[in-house]
Amino acid sequence: MSARAYFDRAIAALQQVAETQSDALAAAAGLMVDAIVDGKALYAFGATHSFMIAEELVYRTGGLMLVNPIYPQGMNLAVRPVPATSQLERLPGLGAALLAQVPIAAGDVVIVASTSGRNAVPIDLALAARAAGARVIGITALDYTRRVSSRHAAGKKLIDACDVVIDNAAPYGDAAVAIDGFPQPVGPLSSVTGCAIANALVAETVARLVDRGCEPPVFMSANVDGGDAYNDRLMKANAHRIHYL
Repeated sequence: MSARAYFDRAIAALQQVAETQSDALAAAAGLMVDAIVDGKALYAFGATHSFMIAEELVYRTGGLMLVNPIYPQGMNLAVRPVPATSQLERLPGLGAALLAQVPIAAGDVVIVASTSGRNAVPIDLALAARAAGARVIGITALDYTRRVSSRHAAGKKLIDACDVVIDNAAPYGDAAVAIDGFPQPVGPLSSVTGCAIANALVAETVARLVDRGCEPPVFMSANVDGGDAYNDRLMKANAHRIHYL
């Protein structure tokens, strides 16, 4: 059954991430904890479907309040025609221009998701962030990116522009399930594993903040009693580094 085959592949990919990426997740969480303790800001970016990973980190129950989205202007799926996004994410210099619209500062942390890791926009954004003194965490598919050429003018890939790289375990081409009699695989994995990585990263960061005696600025559901007041208190306390208000 092809539906079960997808679940099997997704579970296997999640298990691979859990077994192989613990060191990378720990290093990434360490960068985020240091930034939070030092009063710095966090940012997240991804082009087209990779922006789902950024959205998973922003304004989310159980998530960190401090993650600011960098919106991929012209590259999310609200664009019409949608296929234009595939061309826009390849534009040289646009990534740096997008980053210039946010108050990035030395010591901040930027999370950049790109499954192929080959297109110019996420690479330029990551390079510009590091040039500004920020630390960059990349979420990508190592098997995929190692099997494709770069579309960046300098021949770089996202893995060349990050302080920490987390492998989302998606296969080359992302789609993971073969259908008998049909040449194109179906069932991409990068959103499943990418969102899991994002939430695992939050969990590790919050645990480390608690160990250091810090109150983590985490959203409570607004649909439980006391949620609004709890969120309002922490958002006001951290308003200087929450830029999406």
